[in-house]
Amino acid sequence: MAGLLFIATSCEESPSKIGAGLLPGNDFVTIKSTDSMNVKSYTMYAESVESENPSVSYLGDMWDPTFGTTTGELVSQLWLRDSLTAADFTAIDSVRLFLKVLTVTGDTAAGHILKISEVSQQLYDTLVYYSNQTPTLTGNYWTAELPALRSDTVNDIVITVDTTFGGYLTRQRSMGFMSSTKPDFRSFFKGLYFEIVPSAKPVYISLSVASVGSTGTPANYFSVYTHNGAKVSESYDFLLDAQHSSAKYNLFSHIFSTAEPGKKIQHINDGYADTLSYLQNMNGVYTRIDIPFLKALKSDPSFRNVAVNKARLVIPFIVGSTTGIFYAKTIPSIIYARYTSSTGYKHLVQDYLDAGATFYDGTPDTVTKMSYNINLATYLQKYLNDATDTITPSLELYLLSSSKYNAILTANNNPRRVKFEFTYTKF
Repeated sequence: MAGLLFIATSCEESPSKIGAGLLPGNDFVTIKSTDSMNVKSYTMYAESVESENPSVSYLGDMWDPTFGTTTGELVSQLWLRDSLTAADFTAIDSVRLFLKVLTVTGDTAAGHILKISEVSQQLYDTLVYYSNQTPTLTGNYWTAELPALRSDTVNDIVITVDTTFGGYLTRQRSMGFMSSTKPDFRSFFKGLYFEIVPSAKPVYISLSVASVGSTGTPANYFSVYTHNGAKVSESYDFLLDAQHSSAKYNLFSHIFSTAEPGKKIQHINDGYADTLSYLQNMNGVYTRIDIPFLKALKSDPSFRNVAVNKARLVIPFIVGSTTGIFYAKTIPSIIYARYTSSTGYKHLVQDYLDAGATFYDGTPDTVTKMSYNINLATYLQKYLNDATDTITPSLELYLLSSSKYNAILTANNNPRRVKFEFTYTKF
């Protein structure tokens, strides 16, 4: 009986092999995964980036022991709330600047000097402007003192400006109108360049001068208070965040050399694969990611039929350390990934645009791995399927200008290495 059973079972084939000889090899799939691909990281900086029509603008100076000194400035047109063409005032009583300050960093005491200078060339909301594009000026400027600020809340502040500024704005009332068909107030008074004069105790503030839209209420504007011969008082508003679109752009400068010697970034734009890479807000430094395997994968004929199941970057971060133990303190809530097309333009990866922010992730794990997780499966699949080579394997990690914090990432030969987790099905 035992012999008969042995003979019967020895004649069975493995279920996974039944019929294998009847099917062509390309009817089978192979599922593989790896997290051992080599990932290279480099710290990069572009002094000139597009900065027109910002959602948030910045004024002042900010210092960081790792990133050095950052300066923010603003260039903007003014928009009339009401026409001046029929105004009959005879004197300027006062001028006030109303600002809604969203955040404050640094010295909050009163006395910081706001300088506003007249721009000499007209601005257009259809043009591109850059973060290092300092405007040409007429030489006319006015200064005013900022009041005391609070760093833990939104500040609605009122700044007293010299009456000569109001007189200058209203000196030619025939041009005090807005029009989309002929030269108007914006061609007469081109705009303003805002800056906070540097001091030993700097302050850095943010505000939004983006259009509030047709249903919004402007919160950032100049009011010129007047009276006429009959002692009738009137006020006229010159808006920064008008309901209509107007030209404006941010200016940023970064001086990395002012950082603490033992903490400052050692390698920027030099191609050196350091053990750390950096992400900075306000259009500062960013990280370039190279994964050589991706280019080799696409060029390999045997990988023409590949379905990407998972592609994820796992990037450890560093904010501080105590006896070698890394911990999360103040870090960006999300970091973004973009790729460079063959035409040189930079685009957000498709995982964020097509699959959605939730799938893309980009958020930190502050509980166990102390790392950022970035899903790139959609981007990688489109890269592999792109026969025109428009999508390139050149990836960059960056922060939005409005990010509250900077980030320090591990890189290259750091013991806490960056991983690219990749699972695919090969047909």
